[in-house]
Amino acid sequence: MTALVNHFAFEFKTGLRNATLLMMNYLFPLGFYVMMGLVMTQINPMFAETMIPAMVVFSAMASTLLGMPTPLVESREAGIYRSYRINGVPAANILLMPVLTTVFHVLIVSVIIALTGAPLFGGVTPEHWLAFAGVTLVTVLSCAGVGSLIGVVAKDSRAVVLFSQLIFLPSMLIGGVMMPLDVLPESVRPFSLLLPTSHAMQAFLGYTYGQETLTSPLGSVLVLAGSGMLAFGLAITLFNWDSKNDAQRGHPLMALLALAPYVIAMITQF
Repeated sequence: MTALVNHFAFEFKTGLRNATLLMMNYLFPLGFYVMMGLVMTQINPMFAETMIPAMVVFSAMASTLLGMPTPLVESREAGIYRSYRINGVPAANILLMPVLTTVFHVLIVSVIIALTGAPLFGGVTPEHWLAFAGVTLVTVLSCAGVGSLIGVVAKDSRAVVLFSQLIFLPSMLIGGVMMPLDVLPESVRPFSLLLPTSHAMQAFLGYTYGQETLTSPLGSVLVLAGSGMLAFGLAITLFNWDSKNDAQRGHPLMALLALAPYVIAMITQF
């Protein structure tokens, strides 16, 4: 237990001392939040109604998809995990610590956004704070599971950027963060349900604001939770201790199984 606590403390401090992780965990999401609060609310006043959950989701995506996978790849390439294996550290613990520390960083940023969104930028505060906390936690854990999977299957840092952007960019465009799903063309809406941000925003709107949603808020929460657990399980299964080791524990394409809950949601909803 002491070893786990020390490992967590080390990973958490790394997230503050490492310039790249500090940028992805705090400076980038908070800077984007301030910019959206100053600019987007003036261009589109309706954005203020969903600004707080949208910026929480953005923070989760930035930290887990853009920040977390790269250190996993760099540690594997540097041979750090070989020493972990020699000392009997399970693969699950190696992946769990970055997930937990990243979740902790995102929750700190989420608290800042939730408490300052209304007084600073006229955002609408959640009606049900407990539901807001629950949806935030499920969203962050789900994205963290996907981030750990990307860090495992990516062969190098360039692959990390490619895989992360394949999720991040569509999420920003059609994932309900910048604009509600109901304003998207009907031909695009089914594909938006393949993205975690769409389900996160639907859960936020339904449970924390009591608004009507295009999908079931409970279904969205189940999709996020199911995909997150599936992604983390696949990350453990596909984990490679050494980048020079040619032996594969499973084919990298198995990572696509993490999309299964989203595909099911898309088929059942449309």
